Amino acid sequence: MMELYDKTCRECSQLITKRYSTSFSMGIRVFDRRFQAPIYAIYGFVRFADEIVDTFHDHPKKILFDRFRKDTYQAIAEKISLNPVLHAFQQTVHDYSIEMPLIDAFLDSMEMDLSFQTYEDCLYKKYIYGSAEVIGLMCLRVFCENDTSAYDHLKASARSLGSAFQKINFLRDMKSDFDERGRVYFPGIDFNRFSNEDKKQIEADIKTDFDDAYKGIVQLPPGARLGVYLAYVYYTHLFKKIRCVSATKVIKERIRVNDSKKVLLLFSSALRNRLNLL
Repeated sequence: MMELYDKTCRECSQLITKRYSTSFSMGIRVFDRRFQAPIYAIYGFVRFADEIVDTFHDHPKKILFDRFRKDTYQAIAEKISLNPVLHAFQQTVHDYSIEMPLIDAFLDSMEMDLSFQTYEDCLYKKYIYGSAEVIGLMCLRVFCENDTSAYDHLKASARSLGSAFQKINFLRDMKSDFDERGRVYFPGIDFNRFSNEDKKQIEADIKTDFDDAYKGIVQLPPGARLGVYLAYVYYTHLFKKIRCVSATKVIKERIRVNDSKKVLLLFSSALRNRLNLL
């Protein structure tokens, strides 16, 4: 009955993704079926780690996080876990040869959120790499299905896409990050003096990431391309909305894309993909 346990664990990660992120759930659903379960497993893993450092304010976060790290390593080493999220994740790690340094870098970045409230340039780059770029690389390992040459060819674009997504998240969530956690991720930025010029500089950096990422998206395997492109379209639309408002508005409210617009973006992206217009 091991197959039943494996299937149940994969479904737990799928449920977590659907509950926490409508946009990523939408993207994953249009992947080829063979990619869906491993990508859900990756998202479930990173979501739970992020919850520990961002949400569990009334609990001993450091103790919980250290336990989660230890349990992650143990699950990968033993190829089984009684934690369904970690069990599904370790299977994906082994099936697609996801490197331990990627997992280490991710966990290191999550742990930084327990200690740092401001991020100077070197810490900012380290955090972006571990919290976002390596997630793109984990997903790319799945999409390339152990084709090392394809992975090496596309890894720079995957890192750029993860970087763009994370920086947009930082802009979108500036108010909650500062009000609830006292964090400011962008180097040299004073939240209380955040200016339009500061915002423009950050946006220029994001634009460069998006341009680099797109070059790789169009070269992804057909079964993965539409899902990744949909996430790219959703985030570029969110980016446009953020660019159209003032710095003052960014630090006062969370800019978002409503669900009906997400559905329209899904259909338009699917049509462009079908017509080979990406």
